[in-house]
Amino acid sequence: MSWVFVMLLAAMMAGFVQGVTGFGSGIIMMIFLPYLLPINQSAGVSTLTMVVANIMVVWHYRKYLKWQRLVLPFVIYMSTAIFSVYLSKSMATGHLKLLLGILLVILATYYLIMNIHSIKLKNIPIYIMVVFAIISGFFNGLFGIGGPLMALYFLTISDSKENYLASIQTFFLIDTFCITSIRFASGILTLGNLKFVFIGIIGAVIGTILANRLVKHLNLKVISLCIYGFIGFSGLYYLITAF
Repeated sequence: MSWVFVMLLAAMMAGFVQGVTGFGSGIIMMIFLPYLLPINQSAGVSTLTMVVANIMVVWHYRKYLKWQRLVLPFVIYMSTAIFSVYLSKSMATGHLKLLLGILLVILATYYLIMNIHSIKLKNIPIYIMVVFAIISGFFNGLFGIGGPLMALYFLTISDSKENYLASIQTFFLIDTFCITSIRFASGILTLGNLKFVFIGIIGAVIGTILANRLVKHLNLKVISLCIYGFIGFSGLYYLITAF
């Protein structure tokens, strides 16, 4: 039953990080899940674990949503994600771990730089959006980590915090249903994987509640830097053990 402990811990950390920083649950889940499952199954379980919280946020901010802003990025994103889901079935585990390690190190470095220097983008041209959607869709299909660049895109084009949350959460809720259906249809996910999801949902709810209660008492910048450092070290571990 050690998998229950690992799944609860991973989901609690993911829920806590999501509650404190507003993003990153998939990144945290993918640090732990490859110890329990193949990487492509880990991606599917990670995506489903946060679906309940995702639905709650979408419903809460539904009136702020502007659908027209989601269509083009989602079509590009999902096209790439479908391709990479099937690609993940044929890639060697060592290659997947190598790519995951590189991705985690890049994400940790990116967030550290953005956080330390408080860098904010004021405009993202459409060709950059296309690049963001392609990269995000590709890594979402492989690892269930498609959020960072799309979050940056929607944050830049949104006219309020509520509009941003409505956009990004609706985007990934639709993504969850589409990509999960594909993973089940392709045989990557099975009904047997749902036991991980159910335990994960419990952990994610606990982590989110803890974040909501503690966030006022935490130094968010220090916490964020610790989280990014942990992600970076985890990425280095996957790089070292890839082969």
